[in-house]
Amino acid sequence: MASLNTLRTKFGVVLSIIIALALLAFILSLKTEMGFSGNDPRVGVIDGEKINYSEYYDEYERIKTQNNVQESDEQQSAMLANAVWQSLISRYVLTPGFDGMGLRVTEPERLAMVSGQQPSQAFYSWFSDPRTGQYNVEAVNQFLAQAETNAQAAQAWAQLNEQARLERELQKFFGLVKGGVYVNSLEVAQGVKSANETFSGKWAGKKYSAVPDSLFTVSSSDLKNYYKSHKDQFKQTPSRTLTYVVFEVSPTDDDLLALENTAAEVGREFAATDEVKSFVRANRNGRIAESYVTAAQLSDEEAKALMAGEMYGPVLKNNEWTMARVLDAKMAPDSIGIRHIVLPYTQESLADSLLTALKKGGDFAAAAAQYSVYEATAANGGEVGVMPFSAFTGEFVDALAGVKTGDIVKIASGDAIQLMQIYRADKPSKHVQVASITYPVEASAATRRDIHNQAGSFMVNAKGSSEAFADAASTAAVTPRVATLTQGDRTIRGLEDSRDVARWAYGADKGDVSEIFSVGKDYVIAMLTEIDDNEYAPLEKVAAQIRSQVLRDKKYDYIVKELSGSTLADQAASLGSEVADFSGIAFGSFYIDGVGVEPRLVGAITASEKGVLSAPVKGMSGVYVFELGDVQTEEKQTSEGEQVRAQAMAEGMAQQFAIPAVQQMARIQDLRGKYF
Repeated sequence: MASLNTLRTKFGVVLSIIIALALLAFILSLKTEMGFSGNDPRVGVIDGEKINYSEYYDEYERIKTQNNVQESDEQQSAMLANAVWQSLISRYVLTPGFDGMGLRVTEPERLAMVSGQQPSQAFYSWFSDPRTGQYNVEAVNQFLAQAETNAQAAQAWAQLNEQARLERELQKFFGLVKGGVYVNSLEVAQGVKSANETFSGKWAGKKYSAVPDSLFTVSSSDLKNYYKSHKDQFKQTPSRTLTYVVFEVSPTDDDLLALENTAAEVGREFAATDEVKSFVRANRNGRIAESYVTAAQLSDEEAKALMAGEMYGPVLKNNEWTMARVLDAKMAPDSIGIRHIVLPYTQESLADSLLTALKKGGDFAAAAAQYSVYEATAANGGEVGVMPFSAFTGEFVDALAGVKTGDIVKIASGDAIQLMQIYRADKPSKHVQVASITYPVEASAATRRDIHNQAGSFMVNAKGSSEAFADAASTAAVTPRVATLTQGDRTIRGLEDSRDVARWAYGADKGDVSEIFSVGKDYVIAMLTEIDDNEYAPLEKVAAQIRSQVLRDKKYDYIVKELSGSTLADQAASLGSEVADFSGIAFGSFYIDGVGVEPRLVGAITASEKGVLSAPVKGMSGVYVFELGDVQTEEKQTSEGEQVRAQAMAEGMAQQFAIPAVQQMARIQDLRGKYF
């Protein structure tokens, strides 16, 4: 039966399963902690619709409840944040757009999806039988019966239908896009020609780098004219630029010595104690392994000491002082082959009855298929497979340590009772449970306090201007780093755990200096140096890039004026170049030996006539002339094959970019970084 809890676990298919089962814990309290004093700030704009904090937060809450999520990490939170944003885009862009196009899911279509006649990933992910993989209509009926008296189930059913509706509308939309793609006969003919022909000949050229920059003057008017005529190249996403410094927190020599002395002292006490378990548990750096391991699963040094009953360490290993003793040892099979029957903990009597019957020769596989509540193995006679003894913990260790092939044991663990049949038990060997104490090599509290004080002094001295920030960095002997946050970024690239720094940057004004952030083990202080909300990058920001393009254009004109002569050899001589060969060039080539990556030259070669000296080709890195010598034709592609290939590619590309194109037209602003 598809219970509500099962559905919550499986919920999650919106625009190709975008909703991750996660939610960052702090988001639950963020709304009240922000102190908005009744305001409802804007966190985005989607197709002209303002998305306020409360709406976005409510969507978080809805998905959290829908998925029964309790906690998550930053990566999962980022996935869910993206999912919520896509859900809002669907609400304000896709659904209204589909309505305007007349794309609707009729009631008969919905019923066809519910019944399984029309496949739906949304319904299938909830109601498929895990044992057979088939859609289970009876599970749908059982859940609908539950929804009649359970408000949460009814809400889940409504959400599922909405999810399935959007899925179906997207299918129809993609169908329309696909149906609008057509590859004509000219395209097919060109595709066949391009696939079957290879070109060879001779070329000559001159690189732009061979012409000194000093020969040319690039004026401000040149930059402005290029910028105006190529403005679309400089379209950008709003961004914020910050300069930051990192105060690295590393242990001092005194810290290292103190840590070594501590490890040595604890090691002496650890070696002397008879109460190993109590001693380890009393140490905050102590750990008792849950599983038992063999000598082969330890390092040579650990195995030599521990298997002989001696203490290992203290030793500096992997940047931490570590020591270990054996807490317990057992002779157990290295590997065990198991079948099992899983029963609820309330069915103790049934477990005992089955255990008696099975020990008398009952059919274990049949019993597993009939009684086991763990469907993943019940359908296969309870087969678990062969597992190492070290994979078992807790109650399983004692129950399985002395087993032999053919044994059947009963193990109560958690909320389940398991009957395990042993069909393979390797020769017993010594397994040990290890108790260890480790001291990571890290800065002491005093050192952290000193570095924090240094960061505090820097923060005071850095305020006022970029120059003050740079001077303070020089005085503190730290190197400023520059980062750019593009609208929608949640962290700073290359800076671990930097969500708080990014959130600050989105809310700061130009010239603001941040508080001290704890980022990983270090401290970070930042200054916001630029806020760029322009639709196009300003000229001053791209002037250097434009200058190189203008300089290239001027060099092209200069090189072309140098060209003289009626033959390729003459023109090569005028350029101070030599004639070289090219061969094996096809329309899809991107590289030419001796030339490099020059798509314009490839295009010119494949469109030229044999024996004709070409016009100058303006490449990315130089100017080229060539003469086509020969064209080889080999039937690698047919018209029919090219028609299929080109049509499939065109359809795939159209569908791939359809939704991004719609979102681009919606002019979406993502302003969540300040709050989430």
